[in-house]
Amino acid sequence: QVQLVESGGGLVQAGGSLRLSCAASGSIFSINAMGWYRQTPGKQRELVAHITSGGSTNYADSVKGRFTISRDNAKNTVYLQMNSLKPEDTAVYYCNADVASTWYRTSNYWGQGTQVTVSS
Repeated sequence: QVQLVESGGGLVQAGGSLRLSCAASGSIFSINAMGWYRQTPGKQRELVAHITSGGSTNYADSVKGRFTISRDNAKNTVYLQMNSLKPEDTAVYYCNADVASTWYRTSNYWGQGTQVTVSS
């Protein structure tokens, strides 16, 4: 089994910054793609940023130029640096990862979520 534990959420004023972290632990052979999603009440969970095992990234249009996703493969950790935060970035942020527990078995996992609130 694999656990994803997020940290770094909180309350920040508009224009401020936060850095989210997500550490994977458990039965890990390798980690493929990792990503950050967010969700607000009454809306579907949406992709914020995604990073492959090779480091290729893609972002939602709404966060391009403000957010940066990165990963430390040695620590099985993915980060989301969020700058120039806006009130519309307020959401619960979830970490997601495709984790191989063996060379032939891959499963998708979610973290428990961390609240990010941006005040105007």
